[in-house]
Amino acid sequence: MVAEKDLLLMFANRDEQAIALCEQKFGKLCRTVAFRILGDRQDAEECANDVLLKLWDSIPPAQPRSLTAFVSGITRNLALDRLSAKRAEKRGGGQTTETLEELAPYLASDENPEDQVNEIALQDAVTRFLRSVSKDSRMIFLARYYAMQTPQEIADAHGATVGKIKMNLKRTREKLRVFLKEEGLI
Repeated sequence: MVAEKDLLLMFANRDEQAIALCEQKFGKLCRTVAFRILGDRQDAEECANDVLLKLWDSIPPAQPRSLTAFVSGITRNLALDRLSAKRAEKRGGGQTTETLEELAPYLASDENPEDQVNEIALQDAVTRFLRSVSKDSRMIFLARYYAMQTPQEIADAHGATVGKIKMNLKRTREKLRVFLKEEGLI
C-alpha cells in the first residue's frame, strides 16, 4: 500500500494514478462513513466516488497533514450535503437526525456573517474542549458525533455496555455545555 506522503506528492504532480490508489486505500473508509450518515449503500457508493473527484480538485492547493483525516472530512461533508438534498426531496431518513439533535441544544448556527464567525469560534472551542477531555471520552464523542456510530457500535468497539457509552456521552455533552458557556459561546 502506498504511503500518504507519496499520494500527496502524486496529487501535487497531477498524476492520475493517485485517484486509483486513493480508491484502494480509502474506498472502504469513504463508503463506511457515507453509509453511516446516509443509510443507503448506493448513495454511499456515489458519495465515495465524489470524494475522489473532490480530492483531485482540492490537492493542490490544499496540503493536508493527514490524508486519512482529510478524506474522512470530505466524505462526511459530502454525505451530509447529500443527506440534506435527500431530505429536501422528502426521500429518506437515517440516524443522522437523531445524532445531530442530541448536540443541537449546544450548537447554534444561522447563515448570516456574524453567525459564520461565531461558527468558526465554536469549532475552535469544540476542538479545544475535546483536547481537554480524556482520550476515551474524546474517542467516544467523535465516534458518535463525527463518525455517526450508534451507541451499540461504540460499545462493541470499546468493550463496554451501551449504558456506559450513553452515560459517557451525556456527561461529555454536559461538560461541553459548561465549557461553551464559560467561553461565552452559548
